[in-house]
Amino acid sequence: MADRFISNVGFRMMCAAMNRRNKKNPPRKILKDAGVKPGYRILDFGCGPGGHSIAAAELVGEQGKVYALDIHPLASQMVAKAAEKKELGNIETIQSDCDTSLRAESLDMVLLYDVFHNLSNPDDVLSELNRVLKLNGILSFSDHHMQKDEILTQIEGSGLFKLYGRSEKTYSFVRLNKGGRNGRKRTNS
Repeated sequence: MADRFISNVGFRMMCAAMNRRNKKNPPRKILKDAGVKPGYRILDFGCGPGGHSIAAAELVGEQGKVYALDIHPLASQMVAKAAEKKELGNIETIQSDCDTSLRAESLDMVLLYDVFHNLSNPDDVLSELNRVLKLNGILSFSDHHMQKDEILTQIEGSGLFKLYGRSEKTYSFVRLNKGGRNGRKRTNS
């Protein structure tokens, strides 16, 4: 996912910064604004310590499901520990840099928050997210390292997503067909 795998110390420092940011911008409020609903099936791609994953799991309720994906093994441990502490049985962790191993067209929403700028294979990630989202599923995007024009160029330029709306903190892109740049299609499921 990222150009480099960060050390455990680096990961913990990043998590501390994210936790401070989450106090100013509570994930629950961001997810409500993004349109998370009870019963949704959601992937939090690049979940880090799981602030958004935990909030999403609370919002989707027992009928919903959250998949928390990150390349770093500590992320899975942190999310699992937080889910256990809050007695949330609707979170599953995935350790990967791109492949989700999820069924095609099985998700209502993907959260792609503050990770896109650091991806070494953004086209592959967008193709995978397109594959797992239901038709008209939502890619909820935020990356404070990128400007609006960069975001639109990258995400809409893939040919996989179209801007659907915007809240205070996130962009919502709707999933289009399976075609991508130059008409490429992904057929694996």
